Amino acid sequence: MNLYAILAIYMLFWVISAFCVLPFGIRTPDETGEEKVQGQADSAPSNFRPGIVSLRATILATALFGLYYANYVYGWISAEQIISMSKHG
Repeated sequence: MNLYAILAIYMLFWVISAFCVLPFGIRTPDETGEEKVQGQADSAPSNFRPGIVSLRATILATALFGLYYANYVYGWISAEQIISMSKHG
C-alpha cells in the first residue's frame, strides 16, 4: 500500500470518526441554562468545542485505521470471506 492510499484511507476514517464523536458532550441552551439568541434552533449546541472533537476523532480514527492496516498486512478477513458470509445468511 503506498503512502497516498494510506493517507486517503486514514482521512476517510477520520471524517467518519468525527461525525461519530460529534454529539458526545454537547449540551443545548436549555440544559446549560443559557438564553437563546433570536432565531437560534432549540437543538443548537451552547458548548461546542472543536478541539475536543478533533482529538477524539483522531484517537478513534487512529485505532480504526490500525485495525484496518493490521488486517491488510495479516489478512485476517478477506473480501472473499465477507462475500461468502453475506451469501450464507
